Amino acid sequence: MGNLNSTLSDLNLRQNNLSGGLPEHIFESLRSLDVGHNQLVGKLPRSLNRFSTLEVLNVESNRINDTFPFWLGSLQKLQVLVLRSNAFHGPIHQASFPQLRIIDISHNHFDGTLPSAYFSKWTAMSSLGPDKDHSSEKYMGDESSYDSLVLMNKVVELELVRILKILTAIDFSGNKFEGEIPKSIGLLKELHVLNLANNAFTGRIPSSIGNMKALESLDVSQNKLSGEIPQELGDLSFLAYMNFSHNQLSGLVPGGNQFRMQPCSSFEDNMDLFGSSLDEICRDAHTPASHQQYETPESEEADEEVISWIAAAIGFIPGISFGFTIGYILVSHKPKWFTNPFGRNNRRRRSTTTH
Repeated sequence: MGNLNSTLSDLNLRQNNLSGGLPEHIFESLRSLDVGHNQLVGKLPRSLNRFSTLEVLNVESNRINDTFPFWLGSLQKLQVLVLRSNAFHGPIHQASFPQLRIIDISHNHFDGTLPSAYFSKWTAMSSLGPDKDHSSEKYMGDESSYDSLVLMNKVVELELVRILKILTAIDFSGNKFEGEIPKSIGLLKELHVLNLANNAFTGRIPSSIGNMKALESLDVSQNKLSGEIPQELGDLSFLAYMNFSHNQLSGLVPGGNQFRMQPCSSFEDNMDLFGSSLDEICRDAHTPASHQQYETPESEEADEEVISWIAAAIGFIPGISFGFTIGYILVSHKPKWFTNPFGRNNRRRRSTTTH
């Protein structure tokens, strides 16, 4: 295989029984490297920062024990980074990822706080830019060659064989992050999926999330968040799936159809939430907690006035000959761009993966 060093562009070795560590020098002309679902150990080779053509790096579901590879920020073409379900640990130092569109570092041992300006240099998720209109290029790649990525969350996994050009996702769930959610998250105006569940985030949900007009899925469940759900979220017309459960949230739940379409479980274990939206979606949930919740003076006053990821995929520069299969887990929602135009290429299957 060494004879392919200058010609091999896509290497997929996932779902084997490979052991040991990744070699230091492997095909520096690679565009895509997928070694997910093996038994690899050790650290990520620092030589990867010399892979100037690398756009996709997937090492999910191995036993890699390393710190966050902030040095990958030097790769100007890196667009997909998947580290989920390994033994990565420590803080995730601030780094610039100019082209990154999908990052999944879930189910590791990352900890520490995220600086307020953490996402300020993630420019590809901030704006498409004037020269990145892919409206005439609906799908990426072809059907004969693709890499697969699976971003999982709860019970139903949806696999897309043909995918849209520009979709973006961040999954930091299942770690030990603490402190406040960075206000700079609101700069990511092209982000479709944000999953920060099952951490130890505190403080308020940033109102800047209201600037994320493309957001379709938001999960901040199982943290220690307090204060109100920002009313600005009620203006996000594409926000179809949300989960605020198991926090310490209080105050008026925003109105709007997006909130009224959520299951009651999306708000459970937040004793001080109230509002007409919550009354409507939880009217069949006859729990003592909900009964007490709606009898508070605040609730009466308000009455006088409320799948792990959605499928996410990205488009690359014209001429790339492979597509990506991205599966994401939903509980009860399937947005409009799932059902059409993927049609018979969609496939659901049950997953045993849980938070």
